[in-house]
Formats: sequence, C-alpha cells, structure tokens
Amino acid sequence: MREFPLTLNRFIIQSQASHQGATGEFSSLLTQIGLVGKLISEDLRRAGLINILGTTGDTNVQGETVKKLDALANDDFVKVFQHSGYVCALASEEMEKPISMPGNWPQGKYMLLFDPLDGSSNTDNNMPLGAIFSVLKYDRADRLPTEGDMIRRGTEQVAAGYLLYGSSTMLVYTVGEGVYGFTLEPGIGEYLLSHVQVRIPDKGKVYAANEGNYNKWSEGTRKYVDALKVSDKATGRPYSARYSGCLVADVHRLLLGGGIYLYPGEADKPEGKLRLLYEANPLAFVVEQAGGKASTGTARILEVEPKKLHQRVPLIIGSRLDVEQAEAYIQGRA
Repeated sequence: MREFPLTLNRFIIQSQASHQGATGEFSSLLTQIGLVGKLISEDLRRAGLINILGTTGDTNVQGETVKKLDALANDDFVKVFQHSGYVCALASEEMEKPISMPGNWPQGKYMLLFDPLDGSSNTDNNMPLGAIFSVLKYDRADRLPTEGDMIRRGTEQVAAGYLLYGSSTMLVYTVGEGVYGFTLEPGIGEYLLSHVQVRIPDKGKVYAANEGNYNKWSEGTRKYVDALKVSDKATGRPYSARYSGCLVADVHRLLLGGGIYLYPGEADKPEGKLRLLYEANPLAFVVEQAGGKASTGTARILEVEPKKLHQRVPLIIGSRLDVEQAEAYIQGRA
C-alpha cells in the first residue's frame, strides 16, 4: 500500500500540536489562504471560457490598468476572509485603503496584506501567475487596526508565502521555521505536502531581470548583469536568462534551483517598482528562511523602514552568494 502524502490541513494540525498554547486560529488562517488558491485556480482554468480575460477599464491605486482577473482574485481574498473570523484587517495592491473587519474583531488577531494576482500581464496568454501574502499579528483589544498598524518592517511578519498557478497550483509558506510547499491535487481538492524544508542553493546559474529597462539601470547594475553573460567555466558563467513577467514564478524557480532575480531602481524610478509590504517583504521572508538573501542593493529588505502602505522598493533576491555579488557591483565594490 502506497504512503499517502500529508495534506495541508493535517500538516498544520501536526505543526500546531508542537506549539504549546496554540489556539488553532493561525492554523485555520493558513487553510483559508489555501481555499482562496483553490477558488482562483478554478477560475484560471476556465478563464478563456467565462469572459474574465481582458481589462475592467479601471485603474488601481498604483496607476496600473486593472485586469478582470485582478479584480476577481482580490474579491476572492476579501470574501473568504470577511467571514473567516481570524483576520481583522486586509490590505491589497488593488485597494487604496485597508479594509477593517469589525465582525472579526477582537477575536481576529491577524492582519493580512496581499498581492491577489501577481504577473497579471500574463493573464491573457496562459502564462504563470501567482499571489503573495504577508501575515502580521495584531494584539490590541481597545480599537480596530488602522492603516498605520499595518505599516511594519518585514522582520515583524509571523508568516508569509505565495500561491503559484502554473502547470500545477502550489502553496508555499513559512512561519519562521523553514519553508514548505504543497501542491494541489485537483482530483481530491486537497493540497499535498510536496516540498519539505526547501533550501535554495548558495549559488545558481540563472538570472531573471527585465532587460528592456537596461539603459535605465545604475552603472553598477548594468556591470553586474553584463558580468553574468561572460563565458567563464571556473565561475559557472555565463548564466542563463529566465524572466517570465511573474515575480512569483521567477522566485519559485530560484528557490528550487538557485540564481538571482533583479528588479532594481531606475534612473526615473530610484525607488523601484515592486511593493515593499505585500511583495518584497513576504518573498524576502520565504527566501531567507530557505537560506537565501533579499536586498535593495544596499540594505536587507526585511529591515527597510516602511513609510506608507503602497511603498515601492528595489528588489534583488535569490541565492546568497549571487545577491552578495550583485550588492558588491551596485555599491561600487566590484
């Protein structure tokens, strides 16, 4: 008789049992994220058949055109967590302001920040998509959380992870005790444990960057990417370029195989493009827990002091040695 892999629910229950005083609320929150993943995955499978491709005609707070699937994914997160009882506030890339949930407070002790559909430029082309989430603890019982309560350093996250919608649907997360991956088995509708204590190689052979922005990068960034293309067997070069247009997909590739992802600041956008609180911070938490590194080029991502909810930041993330070398070039030390 074959051994059946652990389901997400069973794994969470077992993990909870090893933590004295655990109430189960946090564990249930993670299963709710899994539920959102199932809903969005099902919509994506039928996207070309049910008129949810294309744009809504609206623009989000980031100034970006909203895809129909962006709006649908955001609504799925909101609807699931409005009735979960575990989350007292939500913040999203697609919403200008956070949503407070009086019905879940004060028993709901967590705040969820998320990018509901990462890589939405891929939605009409059957390319990889993802979602990213960050969980913060809220301990006050005298008032509902405000926007300011959600603007915290990445070191304060209690959990983070992502959903990946590709050839299979995956949920990857960390609670600060390593990184675990679960793959959705559509036949039974369950996430099964497929990746245990993921470790990213110290050095890779792949880089991911939008080289269409090459001429907007700093001199140090350009020199680093140029160096990756030099043929040198002793240092494992040249690196192979792999860029999908979906941050989650590119980081997932590096998490399993090593390498580096770069979305640096540009001459006209020195602050970068990616959002700190619900893209860079959660992915940095995951990658660091797997033994990798995440940087702005000059500072550790998780220690960046956020000033506003939708703050942008340069992101260089991946294998430890690769990120450290990129930092050396960017800082003029190489």
